[in-house]
Amino acid sequence: MPRRSVDSDQTTSKYKRLSTPRTVSGDGFLDIQFEKPPPKIPYKAILLATALFLAGTALIIVGSLLLTGYINAKYADRTWPVMILGAIMFIPGAYHIRIAYYAYKGYEGFNYEDIPEFD
Repeated sequence: MPRRSVDSDQTTSKYKRLSTPRTVSGDGFLDIQFEKPPPKIPYKAILLATALFLAGTALIIVGSLLLTGYINAKYADRTWPVMILGAIMFIPGAYHIRIAYYAYKGYEGFNYEDIPEFD
């Protein structure tokens, strides 16, 4: 297969020349290569973190009320599992909500890329 010249039939070529000149730094790279796209907000992950946070908070409150006796503990052996399950749900939910809040506010060192997506 013969080589094509750069100026020949660019419609069938895999590569095209840029139509407008771009700012090129001294090393030959285009400045546009290093521009980051705007951050994509992971709405599903933030919604899941919020659900974990709220459910964990509710379970911790119910477990605390069972433990202190404000709720009649008919089955007292279920108090600690409720507390532990609440803590397991509360901790990651609160952590990811905190990251999302700080990223929203624009604090340095926090961005939406730190929150895992579930696609």
